[in-house]
Amino acid sequence: MSSIDGVYAAAITPRRAGQQEVDSGALWDLIDFLGAHKVNGIVLMGSTGEFAHYSIEDRSRFVGLTVKRSRVPILVNISHSTLSGAVKLAEAAASCGAAGLLLMPPYYFRYRQPEILAFCEQFAKEFSQKIPVLLYNIPLFCDPLDVDTTARLLESGAFAGIKDSSGDWNNFEALKALHDARPFTLLTGHDSLYARGRMAGANGGISGVACAVPELMVALDRALIRGESELITRLGLRVDQFIRWLHHYPVPVGIKEAAALRGIRFGEHAVPLTEEQTQKLHEFQEWFRGWLPEVQRESSYT
Repeated sequence: MSSIDGVYAAAITPRRAGQQEVDSGALWDLIDFLGAHKVNGIVLMGSTGEFAHYSIEDRSRFVGLTVKRSRVPILVNISHSTLSGAVKLAEAAASCGAAGLLLMPPYYFRYRQPEILAFCEQFAKEFSQKIPVLLYNIPLFCDPLDVDTTARLLESGAFAGIKDSSGDWNNFEALKALHDARPFTLLTGHDSLYARGRMAGANGGISGVACAVPELMVALDRALIRGESELITRLGLRVDQFIRWLHHYPVPVGIKEAAALRGIRFGEHAVPLTEEQTQKLHEFQEWFRGWLPEVQRESSYT
């Protein structure tokens, strides 16, 4: 694969009710759904995919099934709390035919930047297959990748780029300055900054919204490429409307519930909803059913 650009849908992971097992039938429905809506690619086992709930073996098996099914390139998050786990996941994903990998700093325990740098450098030494590896910055769930640390890792040539899910525009601008000096794949990972980042020169983005409403993000991306300012504004407002509902729930409850309204089974949530969240969910479902047809009309493309 020569480039990673455009809209990559961050896929949920359908799970069999009451089990820690991927529902392969629902998975294939999701992959077909996303491919039919013309996303540029799909990302597996990211934060939207709740990778922390699954074993190395389950994650590897899930990737193998999906790569065979998908008509678009697959990126795989191979992040793990240990170096050996990340390397094992990377080897499995590469052997299955993944188009690229995502690596975040080791999670749960707190690490300083020198330790994160050492982790990533050692990963690069132990995993040497010819497949793009992107750094994955998501401070919401683990230690951040500072810009200086990112610069050192990118300059080493071992990493092909970065997905920035910080949601911090100043951080994105600093990464863009690095990108201008020495090009690499720069992806936004926060839907609220997708349009702004793309207009500033990002190669594309990895989008949770695109898992539930792929036509919206694909249409927005095409409008950005064509410079259709009025349409960009209108579709950008639609993205913001959807995101506001997501804030009522833990990640990725809102995405999963919206996907379910489009016929994608997901099993059950990892943690039960509160009574308040359940009531809000009924409101969200009613809103989404009325909102989606309008978005589909505005997002129509060939």
